[in-house]
Amino acid sequence: MTVTTLPAARTAPAFVAPGGALSLAHMSPQEAWQFCASLAESPLLPDAYRRQPASVLWAMEYGRALGLDVVTTITTIHVIKGKPTQSADLMLGRARSAGHRVRIKSERTRCVVRIQRADDPDDESVVEWTLDDAVTAGLCTLQKDGRPYSRDDKNRPQPWERFPRAMLRARAIAEAVRIACPEVLHGAIYTPEELGAVVDQEGQPVIVERADAPQMATATVVQSTPNTPPAATAPQQERRDYLAEAIATADAVQHAAIIAAAEGAGAPAEYMTCLAEIRDAHAAETVAPVRELHAAAQARGAHPDHLARLAAIGAAKPGAKQTNEPTGPAPYSVSDAVAAEGAMPTDAELRAALDSGHPEVEASAAEALAARGQLPVSPKQAQAADQAAHDRAENALRLAASRANLPTLDADFQRAFGKTIADADAVTLDAFRRQIEQAAAGGAR
Repeated sequence: MTVTTLPAARTAPAFVAPGGALSLAHMSPQEAWQFCASLAESPLLPDAYRRQPASVLWAMEYGRALGLDVVTTITTIHVIKGKPTQSADLMLGRARSAGHRVRIKSERTRCVVRIQRADDPDDESVVEWTLDDAVTAGLCTLQKDGRPYSRDDKNRPQPWERFPRAMLRARAIAEAVRIACPEVLHGAIYTPEELGAVVDQEGQPVIVERADAPQMATATVVQSTPNTPPAATAPQQERRDYLAEAIATADAVQHAAIIAAAEGAGAPAEYMTCLAEIRDAHAAETVAPVRELHAAAQARGAHPDHLARLAAIGAAKPGAKQTNEPTGPAPYSVSDAVAAEGAMPTDAELRAALDSGHPEVEASAAEALAARGQLPVSPKQAQAADQAAHDRAENALRLAASRANLPTLDADFQRAFGKTIADADAVTLDAFRRQIEQAAAGGAR
């Protein structure tokens, strides 16, 4: 009798899931929560999961669905922009664990990935990623020598410039697995880098967004005067009003820090000169040096609001005349000088100031008369009073928004009142400023 041994049919190896994450199946809901809460206190966890037991529980349940152990889940599953992601190496490992045949040919300028499905060897998917594809996708540019170039806003090299081979490999693997065997991904179909995360050579996020992370402010420098503002240099720079900060403090150390920050933000020369004059005015022991600063600023054509600031600082110095008639370098704001020297002009003095020949003095006097219920004598003066009141209210509003770190002031105001700040009246601007100040005092944005 002849016995013939037939070759066994080749079947795809079964995927054997590790058992670490499956331990949740044997826990009660309370035990699972206590376990995740304890794990979330570990300093070894990625930032996205630290002190976030709910996120840890979600990740472990997700890892259990994938058949991953706890450590692998926490270190390779990342939430980017609200979507779960996994590294290209994890995708590759899951594809091979499912029995699919994967071949990778990686070079400096290109990477080719071929995948043959275990249940259909004749079905081969081929994906190729080149540096030209990266340029087309906007991930980098090519220099004359053919090398990739990719920098952030601080001119630091990004992964596509530092690790082009690794980046091409990750992109090719992720796309090939999505095409050939998407069932092994269980919904986490993207790598962190594909969703915009900054990654290292291994494809792990360098900065992972937290679920409770506040929105970053956009870069801009605001000020309360029409002077040319410093140019924004970083897309996530803190929003600050350097002039307002300099006026609010007489501390020399704080002034040095404010001036250094403004210079780092790209402030123009005139803006830096104004900051230096405010610093020197605060440092003056008497009113005489402040008057010299005022005269120099006036000679170079500084904005009237800056002259008013210097006058207000000088009015509080020894030697400043404390009378009902504001004195000192002109022109400056009547209301600022009066407030600084603690004097209240009479209605007659204010009406006399309406014909001073200085527009900013006339506007301040008209505003003061209107506040007392004394209507100006002409439509022009009434318009000047309204404009002065609007400018004062807008300056105060922008200063409050700057201190509250509110980068979307103009958009928020228009959404709340259906008009721009320029079109609103002073009463509306003051009302919105008080809301911002109350929210900031209460610890809310």
